[in-house]
Amino acid sequence: MTAVIPEISGNLTLNLQQQLARVASKWTPEQGVQGSAVEGLELIRCDHPSSCGSSVYEPSLCFVIQGTKTIELGDREITYQPLTYLASSVHLPVLGRIVDASTEHPYLAAKLKVDRQEVAELIIELGDKAPPLNSNESCPEVQCGLCVSSMDERMQGALYRLLQLLDSPDDIPILAPLARREIIYRALVGDMGSRMRKFAATDTQAHRISTVITALKDHYAEPLRISQLAEAANMSESTLYHSFKQVTRMSPLQFQKKLRLHEARRLMLTEGLEAATASYRVGYESPSHFSREYSRMFGAPPKADVSLLRGERETADSV
Repeated sequence: MTAVIPEISGNLTLNLQQQLARVASKWTPEQGVQGSAVEGLELIRCDHPSSCGSSVYEPSLCFVIQGTKTIELGDREITYQPLTYLASSVHLPVLGRIVDASTEHPYLAAKLKVDRQEVAELIIELGDKAPPLNSNESCPEVQCGLCVSSMDERMQGALYRLLQLLDSPDDIPILAPLARREIIYRALVGDMGSRMRKFAATDTQAHRISTVITALKDHYAEPLRISQLAEAANMSESTLYHSFKQVTRMSPLQFQKKLRLHEARRLMLTEGLEAATASYRVGYESPSHFSREYSRMFGAPPKADVSLLRGERETADSV
């Protein structure tokens, strides 16, 4: 059972983290990812450390309110702790696990989907107030499609105002767009603003790579043709390969493979497909080849892995 944080009377008030935890706890009565009445807003709760799970991050801002989570993106490990937030500028296949959570102090997070056009329009409106692009940045982590920053009090306040709207559904149609706009604004003028802008501005290499990622995501089951992707992005094959690896921390082939395996896992878990059927569905020609790559990525053959996941889900549902 989630601990309830009491109101503090007199001149004292709950600090922002306590207020965020309280409202997030209220709207996450169960473990897992839960939708909300605010479009594009999801809340996440976990009452215990988790094993490594796979997912595909979409363009979004993810806020950790309580607890700690570790993400593996290619060869890079990212840890985000309470009152930090992560910006995912493109679709990225990742492995993640909760490392700090308990029934008394659950992992609590909020995810807000972000549309690239929405970011671009706000950048235009900001004009000179937007953080400048630094064309000399060459560090792979700077170019990476995931970046983490601390939530200052203004960002915490903006997130709280958005979550608080869940208590007043009649206000959501009018005030939610304003609240999400403030959150995106705070991100753009904060530490990660210049990196977010690289993926939204159409004249940047990061944006061209984001279009390649979108094409791979939409056609992951088809044979990979680097030459076609490079031509569509107006880049040489070597430049595309190098830039793609900076953004995603993996090669285009590794990226496609992870997308295929993530989707196959989902098909087996949620739609009950057999491993061979799922492998053909996502583009594999050989079920044995699929099984080998699946085992390398998830640590067990498809049937055993899915059985374990179903067992964990049933256990969580019974808590």
